[in-house]
Amino acid sequence: MMRSLWTAASGMISQQTNVDTIANNLANINTTGYKKETAQFKSLLYQTIQKKSYDSEGEEKPIGIQVGLGVRNSAIASQYTQGILEETGNDFDFALQGDGFFTIQLEDGSYAYTRNGSFQMTIGVNGLTMCDAAGRPVCDTNGNPIVLDPQYTAADVAIDTSGRLMYPDENNNLQYIGVQMGIAQFNNPAGLEKISDSLLVTTGASGEARMEATDPALKSSTVHQKYVEASNVSAVDEMVNLIVAQRAYEMNSKVITASDTMLQQANNLRS
Repeated sequence: MMRSLWTAASGMISQQTNVDTIANNLANINTTGYKKETAQFKSLLYQTIQKKSYDSEGEEKPIGIQVGLGVRNSAIASQYTQGILEETGNDFDFALQGDGFFTIQLEDGSYAYTRNGSFQMTIGVNGLTMCDAAGRPVCDTNGNPIVLDPQYTAADVAIDTSGRLMYPDENNNLQYIGVQMGIAQFNNPAGLEKISDSLLVTTGASGEARMEATDPALKSSTVHQKYVEASNVSAVDEMVNLIVAQRAYEMNSKVITASDTMLQQANNLRS
């Protein structure tokens, strides 16, 4: 009886985490570049009641008797499927179509990666700096912040589909100015660690960043200027998942109620 109480309790705890994950997906349904998360489960240890079982005639059955001891969350995995591209008209909004990530330099000099390409140009002492909404610089293929000389006008800067910065010459023809956005890929993007502001950092599970511009083995992503990538969360799917998780939670709670009633009846037995 106690075994069923703990087993059902593990189910309720796991489904609560599942509901938390679904709630986070729905909360970020309008977050640029957000990737939906899915809670994954695995069974706990099994208790062996009998290694061998027998039928009514004493013949050995081909299977033993084992009782499972519940479930736990094994992982919360991000689904890196392509989101819909939404046109914004802003010159420094960029959407990636492919497996790449923009490279951002953090305050401590380390790097983070994001699918949120809503950037802007700020005027600094060294010229124009491309940065994200929090003022963190966007990096080029060499890991250096993208800084343009003061001679350039932000309104005239264009980005081609490979992330190269272009500027019109005296004949108004766009020319490459020697700076390319640093777009990275990972062997296992699901292993990236989420921090905040839609940023991710590398871990041992994700592997080191591989720059598309210098790694010929990678299929390069396509950069779309004046677009952003919407989240890949489907409200309908998440609501269905929420109902399923809620029903599973309720069923586990009913198991606890039934086990408690059975224990109460056993305690009330009179010799």
